[in-house]
Amino acid sequence: MNSNNNKPIRVRMAPSPTGFFHVGTARTALFNYLFAKHSAQRAPGGKLVLRIEDTDLQRSNADYEQVIYDGMAWLGLSVDEGPHQGGEFGPYRQSERFEIYQKYADELIASGKAYKAYETGDELTAMKAEQAARKAAPRYNGAHRNLTEEQRAAYENEGRKAVVRFLTPAGETGWSDVAYGDIKVKNTELDDFVLMKSDGSPTYNFACVIDDALMQISHVMRGEDGINNTPRQLLIYQALGFEIPQFVHLPFLLGPDRKKLSKRHGAINVLYYKSEGILPDAMFNYLALLGWNPGEGDTQEIFSRAELEEKFTLERVNKAAAIFDPEKLAHINTEHLKAMPLNQFIELVKPQLPPFEMDDYAKNAIEAARERVRTNVSWEEITGDDGKMQKLAHFDTDFGRAANYFFTDDYGVDEAGAKHLTDVSRPRLAQFAARLEALPDWTVEAIEGTLRGLAEELGIKPAELIHPSRMAVSGRTVGPSIFHLLEILGRERVLRRLAK
Repeated sequence: MNSNNNKPIRVRMAPSPTGFFHVGTARTALFNYLFAKHSAQRAPGGKLVLRIEDTDLQRSNADYEQVIYDGMAWLGLSVDEGPHQGGEFGPYRQSERFEIYQKYADELIASGKAYKAYETGDELTAMKAEQAARKAAPRYNGAHRNLTEEQRAAYENEGRKAVVRFLTPAGETGWSDVAYGDIKVKNTELDDFVLMKSDGSPTYNFACVIDDALMQISHVMRGEDGINNTPRQLLIYQALGFEIPQFVHLPFLLGPDRKKLSKRHGAINVLYYKSEGILPDAMFNYLALLGWNPGEGDTQEIFSRAELEEKFTLERVNKAAAIFDPEKLAHINTEHLKAMPLNQFIELVKPQLPPFEMDDYAKNAIEAARERVRTNVSWEEITGDDGKMQKLAHFDTDFGRAANYFFTDDYGVDEAGAKHLTDVSRPRLAQFAARLEALPDWTVEAIEGTLRGLAEELGIKPAELIHPSRMAVSGRTVGPSIFHLLEILGRERVLRRLAK
């Protein structure tokens, strides 16, 4: 059963502040953000709500809540309502909504759709042990479904604290999931699950339903592991007469070994990638491709934020597991570095370069050098929390070494390219330098004509002058076109280096 979703689009991000802002959580946040932005361009609504699910009072931590805000801010995922923004459906921390949950629990008890159960932990353990001995599924047996007033009073006089359990009806529960299609579950598999714990705090399923309903969430988009919770949540929606949202369950993220992404894969904290120099636009781009694609036959991989907001639709979300591949992330990071506005790129790489004056020369040099920029991945073996070895990806955009020759004569020489500077090539470089010194115009065309003309006179291939010349003036085997490189470096710098 699903609701009429003609109401305004409202989605939510509901992380628990019990650990780092993981890659999977960030992907879920991103998909909700893109769906909200895409919807806002076409119809009223398109709102993203941030709700902090901190009902686990022992594990929830204010520092981890700040990590959520920091991770969202780094990725550029702004929200319309939340603990900081406020909104008409607050408060937006579950720990501040306990009275609301209790009110609806009382309503379900009064209507006969829930009841108080007083078993102790030891009694529940014994119940499961007896079921295990019979090789039966470990489910609550409904022993306290029909307690009399006298029995309830007796338990309370003993000092027992009750939980509130949902009275699960017979039949089956199903829904049509955007990614997974039609799903049905027999209610006998659900048992009488707990709504409110004995300490007065709500369970995840109960608080989640109350909040999504009262905050008028139209689409619940979350990870695949939420599928098992959905039947119980649907029963609560129905029991309270709430409108049911559309459910969208996102595929699992797998590591390069095709196992579910976890701590064994090293860094899964999004802010780790910030510290490694990954651009937020690159991570934004990459996460969007994990479980979504732009359409059949569309091979585009590099997207701006605006393009993703325009193209993102739920119809393109799929249920196939997605591989989180650091090598692919590095490639996308490289492409975003190349596409970055030049002034922004210069500020990013300036600390990697020798001191220089910001003038036209510096701008031209950096613009030419970044065409060869590349983000590299190296792997470190570390010992995980479980004592097992795991691989941690490190990212390095080594622009400084690749471009320092533009700003210093002390640039060193690549060992692999030193073979080009020989007793045969050095006299040729001297001839090339003499002709360059005599050039009336220092242009790409004039430089290229001079080099090719000399090669023809010497009866050699142009490459036999190009490679030694590149090594002499830059110390590198790769870089911009040699003719553009010489033009940018300028006559004085080129002649000085050729002479050296």
